[in-house]
Amino acid sequence: MTTALRDVRAIEIIDSHTEGEPTRVVVGGWPQPPGATMAARREALRRDFDMLRRAVVCEPRGHDAIVGALLTPPVSSAALAGVVFFNDVGYLGMCGHGLIGVVRTLEHLGRIGPGSVCIDTPAGTVRAELAPDGAVTVENVIAFRHLSDVKVEVPGVGLVRGDVAYGGNWFFLTELPDLPLELANVRELLRVTTAIRDTLRARGITGADGAMVDHIELFGAPRRADADSRNFVLCPGAAFDRSPCGTGTSAKMATLYARGALAPGERWHQESITGSLFTGWIEERNGAVVPYIQGRAFVTSRATLFFDPHDPFRFGFPES
Repeated sequence: MTTALRDVRAIEIIDSHTEGEPTRVVVGGWPQPPGATMAARREALRRDFDMLRRAVVCEPRGHDAIVGALLTPPVSSAALAGVVFFNDVGYLGMCGHGLIGVVRTLEHLGRIGPGSVCIDTPAGTVRAELAPDGAVTVENVIAFRHLSDVKVEVPGVGLVRGDVAYGGNWFFLTELPDLPLELANVRELLRVTTAIRDTLRARGITGADGAMVDHIELFGAPRRADADSRNFVLCPGAAFDRSPCGTGTSAKMATLYARGALAPGERWHQESITGSLFTGWIEERNGAVVPYIQGRAFVTSRATLFFDPHDPFRFGFPES
């Protein structure tokens, strides 16, 4: 254990939820990771501070649905801050619901008001717009469909066909009409999506440059009258997204655009497994697809996490 980790006694956090999905923003106490880019800082966290990741978001202080967000100084001149997102199993390039939560947290801290703000992430610099009523619109990183109509025979599930797409993270997007997208069916949804992810990995089906497809997104008919589709998203690990998933909605819109089913500027309303909603649209920019996601986040608490040197679970439960 490094001296920096040994010296940690308390970490300041602000919790929020974005359309039902929790974000835990670290605002103090965590030693700042080195690096001239956000990707380098993410790797420094992975290499030198991973015990803090587990301690902040995993049990006994957290749970597997929490997405953490470490605020850092920016790396670009246009940005107000940098952020690295992490969860119960690792680190993310970008997180749409988390970015909305970060914006509302910065407002809660008095660092921003309504208007535009840029934030550096490992996936690139992201612009967000905070409206006076608290709604946040995120201009995400470029999204695209990487593979179309991928067919895999999944043990215990059968033949599954879907697309591999990028929206800040890598997704496999599919529809299984016989599998109800209901909260009461979460256990089966987790079993099926985990089996799909394992099969993709075993078959060597990846994103660009061999990137792991670590999010699985199922789509079905909406329940809300104001929605176009309902989804269930398996996140890395064994948690599911309570929100409609910002990067997943971005990936979905990129696949719709690639099929000619979504025009630039046309609104797409994505309902989550919990019934919450994101509104999205895309722009064409120099031949690329730029997705926009709009949703709401609410600050739920501000707290201090304590790290007693005598606590056997100071840095979470031991990894098996």
